[in-house]
Amino acid sequence: MGTVRLVATDLDGTLLHSDGTLTPRTRAALVAAEERGLDVVFVTGRPLRWAEELFEHVGGHGYAIVSNGALIWDVAGAAPYLERPIAVDVLHTVTERLRTAVPGSRFAVETLAGIALEEHFLERHPLPPDSRRGTFAEIADRPAYKLLARHEDLPPQEFWDAAEAAVGDQVEITWSSATTLLEISAHGVTKASTLALFCAERGVEADEVVAFGDMPNDLPLLAWAGTSYAMANAHPSLLAATTLVAPANDEDGVAQIIERLLDTPVRAREH
Repeated sequence: MGTVRLVATDLDGTLLHSDGTLTPRTRAALVAAEERGLDVVFVTGRPLRWAEELFEHVGGHGYAIVSNGALIWDVAGAAPYLERPIAVDVLHTVTERLRTAVPGSRFAVETLAGIALEEHFLERHPLPPDSRRGTFAEIADRPAYKLLARHEDLPPQEFWDAAEAAVGDQVEITWSSATTLLEISAHGVTKASTLALFCAERGVEADEVVAFGDMPNDLPLLAWAGTSYAMANAHPSLLAATTLVAPANDEDGVAQIIERLLDTPVRAREH
């Protein structure tokens, strides 16, 4: 591993323990990395409303990439830094084609205002009290960071394959859930492409980035970064695609690698 300037890490199943906590060891490793001159960037599929609880650990640069790259959030300014949403016309075209190709598909959208769901979309997590429900025309009345597609009868891979065949030319499709829930972003928008934009503004090259992930939505990120670790608990597709494996999330795997990394030369931030 050469000079490293930036650490990019997924949250759930990667940086966080399985109970959703950030341990003292991991917090200490993030602080130590920042003190040594590395930027630490959270790159998560979580929507803004789920990521905010961890923003105190973002670090000195004050930015987080959420919704699989659709939004860079300025933590200090409490405002969007970069938005890459799905246009309204694309939302409607994609859902119409998916309903035809895969009957039984149900949809929800994530925007800056929060989540809005079709009447029969079965959410597995507690919903904010102000969440909207309605027809798709009613809920998809503005550009969305993510289009969520759920199917109650198909396994995740089968739904993903069918969706790719139907609309993969118009949007980016991935998943990170234990249930059959597809996460759909605007064409060209991934964790990797947004992180690449963020790094380019700072003069950081891909080979100066070390990245961590555990689910299929992390595949582009791990393919782009110069040094990439799949977690020991990762989805088989990540373990097959990477040569480096970090200890499991419940063993503070990211912290263990950062601790090793800090024994190597690092370059101070220039921004």
